[in-house]
Amino acid sequence: MARGSARRAGVPGSGIQGRRPERSGPRLGPEARAPAQAGSRLPGSHPRASGAWLPSGARARPASLAGVGVAGEGVESPGSCLLPEARPSPAVAPARVAESPDARRPLPTAWQHPFLNVFRHFRVDEWKRSAKQGDVAVVTDKTLKGAVYRIRGSVSAANYIQLPGSSTQSLGLTGRYLYVLFRPLPGKHFVIHLDVSTKDNQVIRVSFSNLFKEFKSTATWLQFPLVLETRTPQRGDTKMGCGWSRTDLVGLAPSRARWTCLQLDLQDILLVYLNRCYGHLKSIRLCASLLVRNLYTSDLCFEPAISGAQWAKLPVTPMPREMAFPVPKGESWHDRYIHVRFPSDSLKVPSKLIEKSCSPPEAVLLGPGPQPLPCPVASSKPVRFSVSPVVQTPSPTASGRAPLAPRPFLEVSLSQERSDASNVDGPGFHSLEPWAHVEASDVHTAAAGTHVLTHESAEVPVVRTGSCEGFLPDPVLRLKGVIGFGGHSTRQALWTPDGAAVVYPCHAVIVVLLVDTGEQRFFLGHTDKVSALALDGSSSLLASAQARAPSVMRLWDFQTGQCLCLFRSPVHVVCSLSFSDSGALLCGVGKDHHGRTMVVAWGTGQVGLGGEVVVLAKAHTDFDVQAFRVTFFDETRMASCGQGSVRLWRLRGGALRSCPVDLGEHHTLQFTDLAFKQAQDGRLEPLAAMLFVCSRSGHILEIDCQRMVVRHARRLLPTRTPGGRHPQKQTFSSGPGIAISSLSISPAMCAVGSEDGFLRLWPLDFSSVLLEAEHEGPVSSVCVSPDGLRVLSATSSGHLGFLDTLSRVYHMLARSHTAPVLALAMEQRRGQLATVSQDRTVRIWDLATLQQLYDFTSSEEAPCAVTFHPTRPTFFCGFSSGAVRSFSLEAAEVPVEHTCHRGAITGLTATPDGRLLFSSCSEGSLAQYSCADPHWHVLRVAADMVCPDAPASPSALAVSRDGHLLAFVGPSRCTVTVTDSASLDELLRVDIGTLDLASSRLDSAMAVCFGPAALGHLLVSTSSNRVVVLDAVSGRIIRESTVFQLPGVHPEPCPSLTLSEDARFLLIAAGRTIKVWDYTTQASPGPQVYIGHSEPVQAVAFSPDQQQVLSAGDAVFLWDVLATTESNQSFPVAPQACEAGSGIGPLEDASSRASELPQQQVPKPSQASLPRLGICARPPEGGDGVRDTRNSGAPRTTCLASYKAFTPARVSCSPHSAKGTCLPPASGGWLRLKAVVGYSGNGRANMVWRPDTGFFAYTCGRLVVVEDLHSGAQQHWSGHSAEVSTLALSHSAQVLASASGCSSTTAHCQIRIWDVSGGLCQHLISHHSTTVLALAFSPDDRLLVTLGDHDGRTLALWGTTTYDLVSSTRLPEPVHGVAFNPWDAGELTCVGQGTVTFRLLQQRGADISLQVRREPVPEAVGAGELTSLCYGAPPLLYCGTSSGQVCVWDTRAGRCFLSWEADDGGIGLLLFSGSRLVSGSSVGQLRLWAVGAVSELRCKGSGARSSSVFMEHELVLDGAVVSASFDDSVDMGVVGTTAGTLWFVSWAEGTSTRLISGHRSKVNEVVFGPGEAHCATCSEDGSVRVWALASMELVIQFQVLNQSCLCLAWSPPCCGRPEQQRLAAGYGDGSLRIFSVSRTAMELKMHPHPVALTAVAFSTDGQTVLSGDKDGLVAVSHPRTGTTFRVLSDHQGAPISTICVTCKECEDLGVEGTDLWLAASGDQRVSVWASDWLRNRCDLVDWLSFPMPATTETQGHLPPSLAAFCPWDGALLMYVGPGVYKEVIIYNLCQKQVVEKIPLPFFAMSLSLSPGSYLLAVGFAGLHRPPGCSSPPPATRSWCGRSLAAEMQQGLWCWASRLVTSGTWTQAWQRSQAVNGLMLGQARIHVNCLEQAVVNLAT
Repeated sequence: MARGSARRAGVPGSGIQGRRPERSGPRLGPEARAPAQAGSRLPGSHPRASGAWLPSGARARPASLAGVGVAGEGVESPGSCLLPEARPSPAVAPARVAESPDARRPLPTAWQHPFLNVFRHFRVDEWKRSAKQGDVAVVTDKTLKGAVYRIRGSVSAANYIQLPGSSTQSLGLTGRYLYVLFRPLPGKHFVIHLDVSTKDNQVIRVSFSNLFKEFKSTATWLQFPLVLETRTPQRGDTKMGCGWSRTDLVGLAPSRARWTCLQLDLQDILLVYLNRCYGHLKSIRLCASLLVRNLYTSDLCFEPAISGAQWAKLPVTPMPREMAFPVPKGESWHDRYIHVRFPSDSLKVPSKLIEKSCSPPEAVLLGPGPQPLPCPVASSKPVRFSVSPVVQTPSPTASGRAPLAPRPFLEVSLSQERSDASNVDGPGFHSLEPWAHVEASDVHTAAAGTHVLTHESAEVPVVRTGSCEGFLPDPVLRLKGVIGFGGHSTRQALWTPDGAAVVYPCHAVIVVLLVDTGEQRFFLGHTDKVSALALDGSSSLLASAQARAPSVMRLWDFQTGQCLCLFRSPVHVVCSLSFSDSGALLCGVGKDHHGRTMVVAWGTGQVGLGGEVVVLAKAHTDFDVQAFRVTFFDETRMASCGQGSVRLWRLRGGALRSCPVDLGEHHTLQFTDLAFKQAQDGRLEPLAAMLFVCSRSGHILEIDCQRMVVRHARRLLPTRTPGGRHPQKQTFSSGPGIAISSLSISPAMCAVGSEDGFLRLWPLDFSSVLLEAEHEGPVSSVCVSPDGLRVLSATSSGHLGFLDTLSRVYHMLARSHTAPVLALAMEQRRGQLATVSQDRTVRIWDLATLQQLYDFTSSEEAPCAVTFHPTRPTFFCGFSSGAVRSFSLEAAEVPVEHTCHRGAITGLTATPDGRLLFSSCSEGSLAQYSCADPHWHVLRVAADMVCPDAPASPSALAVSRDGHLLAFVGPSRCTVTVTDSASLDELLRVDIGTLDLASSRLDSAMAVCFGPAALGHLLVSTSSNRVVVLDAVSGRIIRESTVFQLPGVHPEPCPSLTLSEDARFLLIAAGRTIKVWDYTTQASPGPQVYIGHSEPVQAVAFSPDQQQVLSAGDAVFLWDVLATTESNQSFPVAPQACEAGSGIGPLEDASSRASELPQQQVPKPSQASLPRLGICARPPEGGDGVRDTRNSGAPRTTCLASYKAFTPARVSCSPHSAKGTCLPPASGGWLRLKAVVGYSGNGRANMVWRPDTGFFAYTCGRLVVVEDLHSGAQQHWSGHSAEVSTLALSHSAQVLASASGCSSTTAHCQIRIWDVSGGLCQHLISHHSTTVLALAFSPDDRLLVTLGDHDGRTLALWGTTTYDLVSSTRLPEPVHGVAFNPWDAGELTCVGQGTVTFRLLQQRGADISLQVRREPVPEAVGAGELTSLCYGAPPLLYCGTSSGQVCVWDTRAGRCFLSWEADDGGIGLLLFSGSRLVSGSSVGQLRLWAVGAVSELRCKGSGARSSSVFMEHELVLDGAVVSASFDDSVDMGVVGTTAGTLWFVSWAEGTSTRLISGHRSKVNEVVFGPGEAHCATCSEDGSVRVWALASMELVIQFQVLNQSCLCLAWSPPCCGRPEQQRLAAGYGDGSLRIFSVSRTAMELKMHPHPVALTAVAFSTDGQTVLSGDKDGLVAVSHPRTGTTFRVLSDHQGAPISTICVTCKECEDLGVEGTDLWLAASGDQRVSVWASDWLRNRCDLVDWLSFPMPATTETQGHLPPSLAAFCPWDGALLMYVGPGVYKEVIIYNLCQKQVVEKIPLPFFAMSLSLSPGSYLLAVGFAGLHRPPGCSSPPPATRSWCGRSLAAEMQQGLWCWASRLVTSGTWTQAWQRSQAVNGLMLGQARIHVNCLEQAVVNLAT
């Protein structure tokens, strides 16, 4: 037990107080285990030698060919041993299928490194795996002094050497470069053919010959003329006319032909000329006539002309001795040989070492080619493509410089980019320095005929696009600071090795923060969020990967910030990176495109010397990897941990291999992080290495790396205090311990970060806590500094800081919003910045230090807009509820709040003098406030002014610089209105839709901005990506610009723009970029473009002093303005007329063009201003509430199209609305869906779970519920109009498709496409007229197939790019299942009535057709209907039948060759992975089958027997299996049944754990417990369940078999102590049961009624129970004795629907009693009674009867009669029920009369009143609007002199005594079933419906 005098460090400014932890605080449990025996090992593993990390027999050696297959990694051979856990990548593992040799995959590249001798490896001299034809002989060459192969003959095609010998085989060579050492025979022709396979298995032939006269290309063949010249080109020969003829360049080899090293870059050849990705080299054919010495492949670019002594001073790789040509001493390599590199590089090294060589007698030239396809990668220099490929040709006069090793991509560290559409060279890119130069190869070409000569020129500067004159400095902005942390995750934060700085990502930017000074520097270049970081031990190299697939990685020079290398990772998404201490090895972990875990090792040792990153090894593993580290003491050893596994890795012989640690009883833990123990002196022997790992269950394991066993196991346990809260939700991946997310080890201590928000420091023996610091959120990452004195910690809430262990003080480094920033505002005097974000926070920052000063959080409503008061320390914030509040930065309170808006606030701005404030909302209203004093008030509220439904934007409202004008978009999207800011009189209205007659669509305005007052300009950005400059007085168009877009990029509207005070620079937010325009120049050279944001920029602004620029999106960026400020700025005046420019580009003068447009008269200011309505003025009687006196007679705009505007009624409210209860907005809501308990068991495949990502989703009614299995938090994706029937998750796990059945409101079934990361519906498609039965994505996620049910019989295909319908087929018979072939995206299989249908997709242009092949089920199987299917190992297909059989099909042969009896019921589900098959049946049996031998049985055909298939495990669940998801190893999964239960299944333990279980049938009632900590529900399944409201977890369940529980009551809090709480439940047999909640037992059962109970209630003292039955009898009983002492029969003949009891002295009613209670019956009668049960008194107070409705209105069945006492006024009674009118009747018991009637849209089905607020909730049977009613009509009534306004809002009504408003049913609650029981608590509204689910809605 770890206890002691632990101390806690105080965290200043973060709410972390310094205190001493108590003895009952978090502790490490005594779970130390004795280490396992040294000789122990895991089953199936190999015995390990002492200290070995790998099996002793594992030796990496070069593979050899065996038969037609290629033996290599993953194929066992004698003397080798491979671990099955670390499998080779499918991309490199050799295929062994002889039927399709072209589909074979290449050999692993590790053993081919650094180069491969092709002739030696394939033993050409034996001619077994190679072939020769014609005159091929071995001769001795005098120059090389060795044996070479001579190939000669008059016909090249008949004399050759072929590798490999058979066309059915493949070389499988993956080296990027092919080196051909050959010499053409003089006077002869020669041909070299290469068959190259691309990554998509397309074979391309590449040929080189001096037979070819010109370059030719097809889709599968490239022909390059390899021309041998007879003279040496001189420097002056820049044209083809300098003595060279066409015949000189083409023809026979020269007589003095020399040995040539032909170096071919196969990757670039395919990429440049065919835009394809190189896979591997398949075959080589060398044809006559030539001499060939050898062939080599390598990933390295060798330089043959530099010796070892020379290359030591140069960043090049010399040719290996085995490959090199011999050079006699004193001679030059170029005097004897020729080096041809194709294509040539653009990066060169100094040529001084080569210039001394003599001129060769001949040169080599490649003929012309087409213009290559541009490389789709950003370049640091202008890329000019010549019209032919380039070959390096040395010359004595030309500076023939030896090239560096080419890199896959050209990279640059970007902070901004300049672009100009008029530049023919395409967009250019700028580096950080304005005058940066790069060393490039500028290719000058001179063409003559069909051939091109090329020469390399000297160093050239970066080309600037456009003219730079008039737009200086360049760049004008420089990034100064970033506010933010994280983005993709908050686990990436590192110390530099010297401990002086911290490196962390902020979305797409990498920040280096000096902890002492707060200075930041940045690494810019990523275009998406950075997902992983790694820094080497010497601070030389920094590696980073970005999140979006395919993952792009960068290597940086950490000291200079320069990007050294950019390359694409084979891992689809990299989640972890780790450097070796020297930086020569980089390891990465992530998922490939199939979702499998992949580990890759890169060699990075040559990057700093100009080399490239080399993939040393890569391996797939079926084990989860959460953390991966390279050891600091041995660069070849690594360790990983994840779900249920800790593995030790080693890189040896070009292969990554791993072996597991014997975890013993801890093999089921979910490990999260690991760290190696460091020695005090920094040195540690590998045999003594100790590894620490942590888990989500609180375990910390200490592992002996030598014995690979657990030495000690400790556990961090939570403190359980008496009477404390219930523990959090326990799932299969969490336990009672505190989840540990990260740990870090120093030589003296261990730092642990946990999800309870604590950072704890322990000694390595974990005897006591040294220090602990509490954070505001879960700690996601910890890292101890190299000196061990500081501990860096990061939280999931976006906080980054460190704990100083000496001073015990916590220092905050960075805080961050956890969601995108929506708006910002700046205050000049204090230098403060305010931001609002989607994370529902408002934060105040110090611009000088970028530190957070204040934060304001709103859990109920989201902030939308913010602005500072210009003169006072106050800021204003607008919220989604429509409220506008002022916050004082001095008093830290909310002094004033106004709620005059009904919709979310979209704009907020103040005049420069601070007198007026303006706000707009999404309902179109505009409010004006007076801010002359701190108690600001509303001056005017005008409806239908602003464009409704406009998104919130910082530029939605604009006030002129002098404060006289107000501009906004409205009243429609196509118009911009300018009003007088004081009176709101309309001065100008401009129709943006008429500005461009050439456009086929009407334009809409997005944002507005005023220029300086002297200019009088109004700038408007539009949806068509234009910026229009208008005269703010006349509306005349002054200038117009199209915001520049890169080709192929969809234009994004500009949500924010601003103009500097001196009108010099225009700042625009354009997508993820910031664009700066020179506003002063008419002929602007185009914008400067700045990158860095990974999400769209929402707001841009100049600082008040104009020296800085702020941009907000994913984070807040602070930029310095490098331009000097001119003191006397003369503003440019637009000319009266100017010729408009053409095309896109600068801001144009458009006066001449504007004269041709329809013009408007400049309106005169109106003499009559808008009426001073005040905040809540009532509209005039009989009118629509709108008065318009705004220049009604003045002409307005001339529009191209007429519009019919809809003007909603102006909503008014009482002046008292600011007091008491707040007015909710019409578009917002009082209610939000908090939790759903239940699962739709009547769906099919309606649950998905991805173990690798943790994504878990299922359906419940019309909702898609996404739940975090660790925390229990839910997201509710709503929108379906009917119950969701099925789900499908894309293979990339980025898209979820959901389909529903038909509803009464839609003609077709809805299919919704959801973005998994954001939870937003991206597409809504529909085609099926009946319920969608199944969904499936194709393996490449390019297609989605949807299957209709047995009535519809429709099969539809959708393209996932735009989700357009591609194909639709009417099926001849019902189909039960559909699936894509996982190995062929073009094959689709359906199963139905006795047939299997294979459908092949055939595409002709844009059309896709289905070729159908039907195969009947053999009669011998006798299967009946096929009900399910899944693909197995290729080419197998498993099908389940309705009779319980599983049959196996050979998809190639189209026959069924095996079947076996798998179950007693129909097989509704099949799932295959590895060699295991899961089957689920209609009788609830879940079985696991071993089917590994089925593939071998395929060859036996019909003679196959099922004896080789055996069942491994079996489980019986509570209903038919309808959905299942398992991990790749099928060890664990989640299974759904028709009982509405989701089970977690673990085959290893043989257990099934209930994850989610709602009621199996209709929920009848829900009641609250005292204090509202719990609620109870009852259902027709006979169960009573008690739920914890905080977590919605099931706490207690009481089950009565074969009975329905119809009513429920919870004893009141005054009945005694909490442990005496009881539940009274009434059942269908007339019994009443009393349950003790504390003892979880039934106390009493009694039979007070002969028929079913329908209502039950406790008396106010809890000593009496009142119950009513369906015959109308009310019984009064003692819950302790079970005796019934009174029966009331006044309501006999009609069922009792409600019994309500309240505590009230009844003297004012004329009777005696302590309780007042009522009973309502189905005959519309309510009786009110006064009782004193201790004295056995019960007197009738009142009897109410209500008229009976017509049967036609109730459609034959009556809704219930419901009544309740008013909690806030005991004299009032509220009644709803069937009557002549649909209404709520309010009856006063004292006055004996009805005082109010409130109309309802439907008859009520449930009723509840809030005891803590003036709220009434009503539930209806149907939540749809009446036919023909587009919007609910408002109703106004008076009650006791107070105004009541009522408005129906999709079925839920909320009322207040002074202010009665509508709460909102969210779309998550639009259900067709009736709301059966609704109860209102003080803090929450809990609703249960008939869908077998309990729904928790929080107010």
